[in-house]
Amino acid sequence: MNPVDVALQGSFPSVMVPTREPVAPMGGPGERLLIASNGVFLEISRPWVRLVRRLSSFDWRTPVPYGAAAEHTDLKCGPVPAGLVAQFAQMASAALPNEAGAWIVWNAESGDFRLVALSSLSHGPGHLHYERPELQAGESLVVDCHSHGHSRAYFSSTDDRDDQHDVKFALVLGNCDRTPSVALRLCIKGRFEVAGAVPQNWLAALAGEVV
Repeated sequence: MNPVDVALQGSFPSVMVPTREPVAPMGGPGERLLIASNGVFLEISRPWVRLVRRLSSFDWRTPVPYGAAAEHTDLKCGPVPAGLVAQFAQMASAALPNEAGAWIVWNAESGDFRLVALSSLSHGPGHLHYERPELQAGESLVVDCHSHGHSRAYFSSTDDRDDQHDVKFALVLGNCDRTPSVALRLCIKGRFEVAGAVPQNWLAALAGEVV
């Protein structure tokens, strides 16, 4: 086999799902395909999250001698503190009428979250370009936050392009001159899962309530 293909298959392997026991999770960060009787699934492992999502199902019924797989989400970092979301809302309000950005990161070694302000290369009421920050050892991006100034919160086509290769939560705050509007989604390598509901403690913190 071509050495390039050997390297590619080693970095992104395929695993046949066993029939008599659960498939063992990946031992470290990475990605792989799970070939199952009910389709092909993508498994993604990061220090803060493990995700399994179906990529495709079979076009016709045919015996596939493997076990079944299921979609799964394991948020290994635990809940994101509402206080950090409120801190970002304060940053967004202070930046008005311009947009602002920040990352909420998690340290796998200490278990701590922190808010990292993004250094702006260019920003205005309708755009934000920034440098990706250098994180400390053991830290991972969990929530990518940006604001929409006085406009409502939503995900634009620019956001779709920016988020298509990442594994993260994306948070947009709009109407930042008052209790902000909120848009939240999980980004999984080009798949965008819009949150059915924003965590209640986040909403309470954004409204200025003690949580």
